[in-house]
Amino acid sequence: MSWLDDADDDLDFDEADVRVRPNPKANRPRTKRRPAHADAQIGRVLGVDRGRYAVLVDEDADDEHEIIAMRARELRKTPIVTGDRARLVGDTSGGEGTLARIVGIEERSSLLRRSADDTDQVERVIVANADQMLVVVAAADPEPRERLVDRYLVAALDAGIRPLLVVTKTDLADPAEFLSHFEGLDLEVFTSARGEMPVERIGASLAGHATVFVGHSGVGKSTLVNALVPEAHRATGHVNEVTGRGRHTSSSTVSLRYRGTEGSGWVIDTPGVRSFGLGHVDPSNILRAFTELAEVAEECPRGCTHLPDAPDCALVEAAAEGRLGPTGSARLDSLQRLLSTFADRSDRAVTRHPARPRLES
Repeated sequence: MSWLDDADDDLDFDEADVRVRPNPKANRPRTKRRPAHADAQIGRVLGVDRGRYAVLVDEDADDEHEIIAMRARELRKTPIVTGDRARLVGDTSGGEGTLARIVGIEERSSLLRRSADDTDQVERVIVANADQMLVVVAAADPEPRERLVDRYLVAALDAGIRPLLVVTKTDLADPAEFLSHFEGLDLEVFTSARGEMPVERIGASLAGHATVFVGHSGVGKSTLVNALVPEAHRATGHVNEVTGRGRHTSSSTVSLRYRGTEGSGWVIDTPGVRSFGLGHVDPSNILRAFTELAEVAEECPRGCTHLPDAPDCALVEAAAEGRLGPTGSARLDSLQRLLSTFADRSDRAVTRHPARPRLES
C-alpha cells in the first residue's frame, strides 16, 4: 500500500465538500411566464414625453385624474401611442412622485399611421382609437395643397376613420376652386375666417368622438384647438414670408378633453407635417370607402387599378355609358384621384430602387 492510499483513508468526503459556482444573475432560473395582472386598471394615454406617459384613469367618473406611468419591460417593443387604452398596475393615485406601470394595451378600434415616404414600408403610428380626422388647411398663407389633403384622406379611409375638412383664412382667399377638388367625396366641410371661427358648428361634430387634428404647419390648427379647448394653451406660430412655410409649434401628439353644449369628446392635436407617406396603405381599403362604386368594381378584372386608362375597368365603362349619373361620376373622379397617389408611389419605388442588371455568365 502506497502513502497515497493512506492519505485517502484519512479523508472523509461528502456532498457538502463539492463546490458549486452560484448563478451570477439569480439563484432561481428566469421564466418567460408573466403575471396576468387581473387587477390592472384601464386608463387613456393622453401623451408621451421622454419615455413617460400621461394617462387618465377613472375616466368619466367624479374622481378621474391624470397619472404618470412608464412602460413595463415586456412591452419594450410594443408601440404605445396617444389614444391607447392602457392596462396599469402600481400606484395610480396620481400623487406627487408616484409612478405607475403600463403592463398591456387593450385592443385598438383604429390606428392612424404614416410612413416617411411612399417607398418606406416602415410605418409610424400617430394615434390609436380615433374615429374622426379633422384636416385643417388654409385658403392662403400658406397656399392649400390638394395632393397633401388627398394623402390625409387616403390615410383616414385606410384606417376606417371619418374625415372632416376645415378651411381657415377664407378672408384672405376664396376657397371655392380648392374645394371643387373634393365635390365627389362624402366630406363635411367647415370654413373659417378671422373673427368668424365656427367653433359651435365644429364642436357639434366633435361631441361623442375622438378626433385627430392634422394639417400643414402654419394653417391655424393650434389656433383652432385653443378656441375649442381654451385651457389647452397650445403654442401658435406664423408663416415665414420668404419660404411660405409655417413654423412647427406643436411638438408632440396630445389628447385634450373637449366640452361643448352638444356633449364632450376628445381633440387629439398632432404636430404639423409637410409630407405624409403612404407606403403602408392598402389601396383596396380606399375603394371600400366608396360603397356604391365598390359594388360596380366587383365586375372589374383582377388587379384592376380603376384609373381612367385601366383596360376593361367596369367603373370606367359604367361612367362612359352614363350608368353612374352625375354624382357617381364625380365620386369616381375623386376615387381615381386618390388612387393615383398609389401609381405615383409605384413609380417612385422603381426610380429609388431600380432593379439590378443581370450579369451574363
